[in-house]
Amino acid sequence: MSTTTLRSLRVLVSGAGVAGPALALRLAEHGAQVTVVEVAPRLRSSGFAVDFRGPTHMAVLERLGVLAELRARQTHGGAMTCVDEDDREIFTLPAAFAGGDLEVFRRDLSRVLYDRAADRVEYLFGDTVTGLDDTGSEVRVQFRAAGTRAFDLVVGADGMHSAVRRLVFGPEQDFVHRLGYHIAGWELPNTFGAAAGASRYFTVPGRTASISADPHDPSRATALVVFRTGDAPGDADGGGDVDWHDQDAQKKLVAHVFAGLPWHVPALLDALPDAPDLYFDAIARVSAPSWTRGRIALLGDAAWGVTLGGMGVGTGLVGAHVLAGELAAARGDHRTALAAYEQRMRAYAGRWQKGANPGRFLAPATGWGLALRNRLFATRLVQRSMVSGTKRLATDAALPTYP
Repeated sequence: MSTTTLRSLRVLVSGAGVAGPALALRLAEHGAQVTVVEVAPRLRSSGFAVDFRGPTHMAVLERLGVLAELRARQTHGGAMTCVDEDDREIFTLPAAFAGGDLEVFRRDLSRVLYDRAADRVEYLFGDTVTGLDDTGSEVRVQFRAAGTRAFDLVVGADGMHSAVRRLVFGPEQDFVHRLGYHIAGWELPNTFGAAAGASRYFTVPGRTASISADPHDPSRATALVVFRTGDAPGDADGGGDVDWHDQDAQKKLVAHVFAGLPWHVPALLDALPDAPDLYFDAIARVSAPSWTRGRIALLGDAAWGVTLGGMGVGTGLVGAHVLAGELAAARGDHRTALAAYEQRMRAYAGRWQKGANPGRFLAPATGWGLALRNRLFATRLVQRSMVSGTKRLATDAALPTYP
């Protein structure tokens, strides 16, 4: 099949995180005319490390042509150690649990995917979709800044808070199911002596804080906090009503929730006001009965997102590979391609959504629950079971091969 299979296909991808640029790269290789719109003013320069596990993930990275470059940028994810307030070890989970077969920073992954197709893909940063009209023969798209344009296909790869899903499939609350916890993360100077790659977690009932040093720059570190929704002292909503665009309000909430805790928490909070970028969101799952409607499709977290522990990045790349491959195999026939895409991806994405709530592991709600977690995960049998369980999920799916 030639690289001009989709030469006349005009595709809009909403979202320049990971799945969006991956899809844009694959479609551009088939000759499609691809535009990516991203609400952020530029590629995001922050974010946690993401990992890939098993032959399915590694195969899709190779077919995207980015595996070698990502290996050069990998973080070699280290062990995860839970400590008490005096920084004494309670238990340590091995690197195989936390880092998978390949771990890289999300920002590096986005940059590599972007760079590989930037000369063939139009990117609209600082803009978003505000209206969609599927006429049957094309989709008329209204942008906040770029006016109205027409496309043959629109793909919402714009995360759990997808604008495309909201405009076409319904309000966010119909699809995003919060699991009772929030997560936040920010970068700061490494004044804690944290070892490169490794991470340390301090937990009290309903709240946990962690530090991990940047493996590429030991002078920098990342703080991550998780807290149970509604556990903020004197704050009934516990973050549920904080606008996910309002970083000032998010920072104030995090500072409020974690005020007064020992360990390194005061130093983490001291660095929070000056943090240039804050990741903040609810721990949630996305459940969408349908991922396609007419000429519009959902991809990645917009369709099957799971905050933490759901292999969301790897599954998003697999989805991008499948969606582009089915469009090429169908020579742009969106009806055939979108039906095949959803049929292929349903079972694969669904297996990752069946896991336990990661918030309950990271920040057990009660003192009894915290003590039980510490006792269980200090045993080698439980640790081996966790590592083997993630490997089993990651290795038993064949990646479709497309010409």
